[in-house]
Amino acid sequence: MGSQVLAINPGSTSTKIAWYRDDEEAWRVTLSHCVEEVAAFPCVAEQFSFRLRVIEQAVAEEGGDLDALQAVVGRGGIVDSIPGGTYAVDELLLNHLRRGKPWEHASNLGGILAAAIAFPRKIPAYIVDPVAVDELEAVARVTGLPELPKHSLGHALNIKATVRRAAKDLGRDWRKMNVVVAHLGGGISICTHKAGRMVDLNNANEFGPFSPERSGGVPAGDLVRLCFSGNHTMQDLRKKIAGAGGVAGYLGTSDLREVKRRIAEGDGKARLVYEAMAYQVAKEIGAYAVPLEGKPEAILLTGGVAHDGEFVRLVTEQVQWIAPVLVYPGEDEMRALVEGALRVLRGEEPCLRYGEMIAAS
Repeated sequence: MGSQVLAINPGSTSTKIAWYRDDEEAWRVTLSHCVEEVAAFPCVAEQFSFRLRVIEQAVAEEGGDLDALQAVVGRGGIVDSIPGGTYAVDELLLNHLRRGKPWEHASNLGGILAAAIAFPRKIPAYIVDPVAVDELEAVARVTGLPELPKHSLGHALNIKATVRRAAKDLGRDWRKMNVVVAHLGGGISICTHKAGRMVDLNNANEFGPFSPERSGGVPAGDLVRLCFSGNHTMQDLRKKIAGAGGVAGYLGTSDLREVKRRIAEGDGKARLVYEAMAYQVAKEIGAYAVPLEGKPEAILLTGGVAHDGEFVRLVTEQVQWIAPVLVYPGEDEMRALVEGALRVLRGEEPCLRYGEMIAAS
């Protein structure tokens, strides 16, 4: 039957799982968790037993046999900075996934849950291109304040998968391609991907264009004054920056379908905000062409917002003079996880060791 692989992708109030037989998806389900159920746990790591139980139940309901698996792969979370690739889950990586530093993230549970299923069956557990992928050039880390260097936090899993897919379509080796990738979702990551590495990108929570839910880069002086105005708590302001900023801050919704409905009804403010987001995305793409001397082979648009043909058109019209624009809508993270595991199982790329990679970085 070939290689059977289970992929696990935990979110804040859901756990997505998918079963693959080689490259073919047999089934996938999204297990929703009510907010109160998740909030009952004091930290993300302590949700482990609860989420494992619902995964095992769902697999049984789908007729899956965990003993038939060749590997389990989980979404990688926030750990120490490492290069992209497929990593074997070991005790050091498990410890770092559990610690929830510098902050907790539901994706950290991916590797923990994968190991819980894989280890008793003596099969490998992996994570692939986690949030913490860091391949930035030294010059890209420098900001205007020595105390505040740029950190690499972006949609690495989908960015890397999109580069691979474009390379396949173009008949190129992805490790030799030079492209700009724009992941367009609730957050927006725009990345210079040079010869197999993410050499520069905007941290989607702190830099770059505003998005449906995030403020992007904002005037620093005014932000400091807002912080010390006495009108907001730190929690309030963090929410404004990531969660209630961007389109949501201007229009009270992060749903671009609702925004477009308002535009169709003649709402000028909705149109301005929608077009401004496309304008900022286009400007950022131009900026991230600079590390490629302004000559990327292609500009790749991906993520959920790339399903919006009007938004794609607005961006494309402003950047197509730089390079051809290729569109890969959505973000099939489950397939990207499985593809990473299969590349290692097939010997197409090495299995990386977390301890070795952080020691080398």
